[in-house]
Amino acid sequence: MERTIPLPDAESTRAVARELAGRLTGGSVVALVGPLGAGKTTFVKAAAEVLGVTEEVTSPSFVRLHIYQGDLTVYHLDLYRVEDQAEFLALGLDEWLDTDGVTLVEWAERAAALLPAHTVTVTLAYSDDGLCRVANITEGRN
Repeated sequence: MERTIPLPDAESTRAVARELAGRLTGGSVVALVGPLGAGKTTFVKAAAEVLGVTEEVTSPSFVRLHIYQGDLTVYHLDLYRVEDQAEFLALGLDEWLDTDGVTLVEWAERAAALLPAHTVTVTLAYSDDGLCRVANITEGRN
């Protein structure tokens, strides 16, 4: 199932993230795709809040992984500084794709072929007119 949702502001991004996070269960993987500034980290922050995380959620761009305790453990991967799938595997990041928590992966396109089939993909992009962002959400990879 695929759906497209307009995101006229940051609160819209947070609302979509909260709605999706409310349906996630242990073992869920969410792939976040989109250019710099599209709202990936904003999305993760809102999702983590729904999942019971009370500490501040920050981007793990330099360390690649943050782990947060909530109602479920939240594994927040950021692949911005990962060159390709080979590096992803060499760093052992694939172990975080099979957990009893929820794994949220920013810049997931860098390891797309390695993501589980049940991955929910959220592509954040700018609308054709450039006036707002949109989220394309695909439940499971095609």
